[in-house]
Amino acid sequence: MQEKVIRLTGSELTISQIKEIAFENAKVEVDAEAMDKVRKARELIFELDKRGVAVYGLNTGVGWNKDKVVYADRYDAYNKNLLRSHMIGVGPECSIPETRTIMAVRLNGFLCGHTGVAPEIVQYYVEFLNRGVHPVMKSRGSVGEADIATLPAIGLTAIGEGEAYYQNQRMESAKALELAGLEPLKLGPKDGLGIVSSNAQGAAFAAMGVIEAEQFIERYRRVFCLALEGLNGVLDPMDESVNRERGYQGQIESARKCKELLKGSYLEKPWEGRALQDPLSFRCQSAITGSVMDALGYLKQQLSVELNTTDDNPCLLPEEDRMCGSPNFEPLTWVLAVEMASTGLAHMSKMISQQILRIGDPGFTKLNRFLTPVEGAVIAYGTIQKTVSYLDTENRMYANPCSLDFLSMAGHIEDTASNSTMAAANMRRIIDNLYYMAAIELMHAAQAVDLRENPMLGEGTKPLFESYRKVVPYLDNDRNMSVDIQKTYEFLKSYKTE
Repeated sequence: MQEKVIRLTGSELTISQIKEIAFENAKVEVDAEAMDKVRKARELIFELDKRGVAVYGLNTGVGWNKDKVVYADRYDAYNKNLLRSHMIGVGPECSIPETRTIMAVRLNGFLCGHTGVAPEIVQYYVEFLNRGVHPVMKSRGSVGEADIATLPAIGLTAIGEGEAYYQNQRMESAKALELAGLEPLKLGPKDGLGIVSSNAQGAAFAAMGVIEAEQFIERYRRVFCLALEGLNGVLDPMDESVNRERGYQGQIESARKCKELLKGSYLEKPWEGRALQDPLSFRCQSAITGSVMDALGYLKQQLSVELNTTDDNPCLLPEEDRMCGSPNFEPLTWVLAVEMASTGLAHMSKMISQQILRIGDPGFTKLNRFLTPVEGAVIAYGTIQKTVSYLDTENRMYANPCSLDFLSMAGHIEDTASNSTMAAANMRRIIDNLYYMAAIELMHAAQAVDLRENPMLGEGTKPLFESYRKVVPYLDNDRNMSVDIQKTYEFLKSYKTE
């Protein structure tokens, strides 16, 4: 099978390509015209220095030290010290897919041609991705005005310091470079600043959050449809005409997909005792899920801008033969989109919680309380509601906007921030919790279907039910629920929806 190679141009990186780079180890190559832009920006750096122009991060310090001079004979030492001093992040460490995404995002940013780093720096990002050299990176420390607390790890590995994974084996960076056939880099003017001054980590986490959220929604949708069959619910809210009249695209698509999954289900036929309308958590599922899909669509639009434009300060403008200080490292536009998506996901959390409570209630299902197979003898799902409440409360906490919470730092030069990385990380924490909640709903849904003595299931729900029952059997007697929850969580995270 031919290896997947993604050509980076600085202007065309997509979230689907990020998925391939991060999770499928796709290799990358750099467009020749984009590399020419990198060289022109580098040439401008030296030209400005010859003219005696003060260039932030080249012949001056950074941050509060912008008034300090950096002399040419100190470039390598200064840039190394910049990397070392800015390596301030704390754990947990980034996963290898996260590190690959961060490097891909920063690499594409270099190719916009406004950074001024040496072409060799750019090439090392390519080599790291293609040869399996993954710096050990910390995940926490950035306040979102460029991820200067965590990105230095990539530069340190390039100069042979710190630790890295080579072919998934952890070791000293110098050893990883040796095994990969690479030499430690010598840093030149502005290289250190170019490596650390980017929102690559926050953007990477946000892009991965989009990938994870979309995967979750596709899997959850199947769980919901099976739960609706366990409830003996109503299909009217999925009516094509009804949703078309409302007009929201996410709602229309969500309802359509649910209707397809339930094709052939017993719910398509009248059933004695079926309610005229279901509780809102079931009735409005397509609308609520659709709202999240619309929010993710907006987030993807804003991330597309972030992934394919420069976020450098200063901004090199080779075509205008000048450099300009910039606010381009401010990521608030897409951070607000992340927080909107997180709020939507927290609404899904509430919805799923209520669905679980309703499906365990005989007033709605006409089945035994807590879906017990034997009332009075088997407790079944009577206490699992506590875990649902805990996870939902945690999701509410993670959905709380954090972009407003920061200190004024660096002598009050850095007096605003966005917490972009934290916002994206919180979004991803909600998604992981939602997998546990959807797992608990799947446990209920499958039990309810079994208690209905195997009614005809839909084209999309039958495969889910049959596959799941090979992993977790029918609950005929009380057993360790934590084991069932974990097995179901792992089943859902790996379930193929294509």
